[in-house]
Amino acid sequence: MTLTRAIATLFGLGYLRPGPGTWASAAALPLLWALHVLGGFPAVAVATLAVTALGWWAVARETAGAAEKDPGEIVVDELAGQWLALWPVSAGAMMSGAPVLALWPGWIAAFVLFRLFDILKLGPVGWADRRRGATGVMLDDLIAGALAAAGTVLLAALFHLWLMR
Repeated sequence: MTLTRAIATLFGLGYLRPGPGTWASAAALPLLWALHVLGGFPAVAVATLAVTALGWWAVARETAGAAEKDPGEIVVDELAGQWLALWPVSAGAMMSGAPVLALWPGWIAAFVLFRLFDILKLGPVGWADRRRGATGVMLDDLIAGALAAAGTVLLAALFHLWLMR
């Protein structure tokens, strides 16, 4: 396996069936937890940006000249998008001083919302998905992750407002 293939498939995780994107999103959770425990939100943010850049490079190499614009086994985009969706959870835990796992409703919201946005491809996610090459592969998941992060913040705000009634 080449280095670009290993990165793009998350070392073969993308070959799991069914639903390689869901497997990759699930694998992103314990990895993010470890990053958060080791370095808090700054480590999570730096790792997300690094995985995005490395993933973009690997995906560009893997999709160059390929007939299929977004091969199912390429899942590094799901890792980057899922981590982005979890940014509010990591940042919220760091700012509040709470253990990151104590914010478990946020973990669930970020995971479910990211998978929904990624699968349904509505609005800007669908627009990005129609792009060719690494841009289409990576950008749709990053937009899905950003929308999931916003949704997670909104749900947290609504939950906390409801609790304070």
